[in-house]
Amino acid sequence: MDATLDTAPAAAALPAVDEFIVTDAAARRIRTILAGEPEGTFLRISVEGGGCSGFSYKYDVTREQGEDDLIIEKEGAKIVVDRLSLEYFRGSQLDYKADLMGSAFKISNPQATAKCGCGSSFAV
Repeated sequence: MDATLDTAPAAAALPAVDEFIVTDAAARRIRTILAGEPEGTFLRISVEGGGCSGFSYKYDVTREQGEDDLIIEKEGAKIVVDRLSLEYFRGSQLDYKADLMGSAFKISNPQATAKCGCGSSFAV
């Protein structure tokens, strides 16, 4: 099941949702994280400079939203990506993995030409 978009009028030129996929596992985990938060809280995912490979993924639980943010809602989970970061997420998939070594969100990014060992930073 694909996520659905809800964008502000200023964001009409944003890409289709199939360019940034949120898996069912990621949506369930986000919903669990946000369950204890005030109404209107969501997970913001962004890209910032830094990390051992050049860029790093950043996750924030927040209620602040910009006019041109991409809003992805899936199974009760709300994820927001700012327009600049969205360029780095095109074609990517957000997943959540839990195993014996730990649990974490994982982003599979086809634009990444290199990444660090832990997968939290990348180069394009």
